[in-house]
Amino acid sequence: MGLFFDVLSAINNPNQNASVDQLSSITGTVQQLAASNNIEPSAMQTVMSSLGGALRPALQQQASSGGLGSLMGQLASGQLTGGTSSFGGLSSLLTPQLQQQIADAVSRRTGIGAGTIQSMLPALIPVVMQLLNMGAPKSGTGMSMGGLASNPLLTTFLDSDRDQDVDLGDVFRFATRFLNPPR
Repeated sequence: MGLFFDVLSAINNPNQNASVDQLSSITGTVQQLAASNNIEPSAMQTVMSSLGGALRPALQQQASSGGLGSLMGQLASGQLTGGTSSFGGLSSLLTPQLQQQIADAVSRRTGIGAGTIQSMLPALIPVVMQLLNMGAPKSGTGMSMGGLASNPLLTTFLDSDRDQDVDLGDVFRFATRFLNPPR
């Protein structure tokens, strides 16, 4: 739940790039993907958990090589969005072989076909990146735009050595509860 608290913190921080509307849009996209592929919400939560576990090492590698800032910058400028036509910017992060490995791993964990998972990756990965970018500082706030330290949400996700829970499945489950409280 630690990563979800960081999402809420970003929403409550006027200097960060997050809003309830943005969180709603992100969770709505995940829910639409689940519905269009006949995937139950609990199975989609497992998909997101598995995807987060698979993406973390690739993003950590990008961060260590200095390329993650540029990738996040492309996201912030709208160059990386959902859909297969715009997945090209992320293909440098995830080679076709890695995409297949992710699809196979998620398929084994969820029982959902690897082809279905692979067909959802072009929409799911940008959604995850948009979620992580919610912690970025707003332009003109005076906060440093360089480095991971300026995005505590991304830093928490990448820092797997900390004891915090950084499970994306839990983030989406709690976000759905947050956005749709019981009546």
